[in-house]
Amino acid sequence: MVVVAPHPDDEVLGVGGLLSMAAAAGVDVRVVAVTDGDGSHPGSPTVSAEDLRALRPVESERALAELGIVQPPTRLQFTDGEVEKHEDALARALVPLLDATPGTWCLTPWRGDGHPDHEATARACLTAAAVVGIPVVEYPIWMWHWATPEHRAVPWSRSRRIDLPAHAVEAKRASIERFESQIRPLSDHPADRAVLPPHILTRFRRPFEVVFA
Repeated sequence: MVVVAPHPDDEVLGVGGLLSMAAAAGVDVRVVAVTDGDGSHPGSPTVSAEDLRALRPVESERALAELGIVQPPTRLQFTDGEVEKHEDALARALVPLLDATPGTWCLTPWRGDGHPDHEATARACLTAAAVVGIPVVEYPIWMWHWATPEHRAVPWSRSRRIDLPAHAVEAKRASIERFESQIRPLSDHPADRAVLPPHILTRFRRPFEVVFA
């Protein structure tokens, strides 16, 4: 299983429970980080983009360890916030990663998620997977911020609910806590506010996940 994350933490927020279940079952789970997430705090007086470029991949490794995934992510280091500009290059970079192991399938953010980096990553994954000939499953992240059950843009007919066992719920919650730079304010400055405040995290701490297959 190759899980492609536009930013370090997307894979955990979207399908951390599923990844924990897969790792516990002995599935080879490999994570690809498209960017290092260094654009999360523009204008911060506390951390620079360079600081975040070093910090966020470390947080990601610690978070994945909580899920039972010990192999560090493959870092492609595209520019945070500009993935769409490099979509073709990303697709080319993904082909050998998706083609490395027979029987692989790809997990990517949903192509209509509402975040430019997420959507560009999804399109690149779909392109690369078509070249390799493997299935793609999409996971929503930002969709939970704006969608309703009646929203026609959401492909509910393709949705699949994954009920998480207690151990996966706890592993995911512990994993999310490792992203300290994102879930807690860095200072009292407005630019240092938590990127993922409690009311948003509530959506990712539920005992189920949804994917589009």
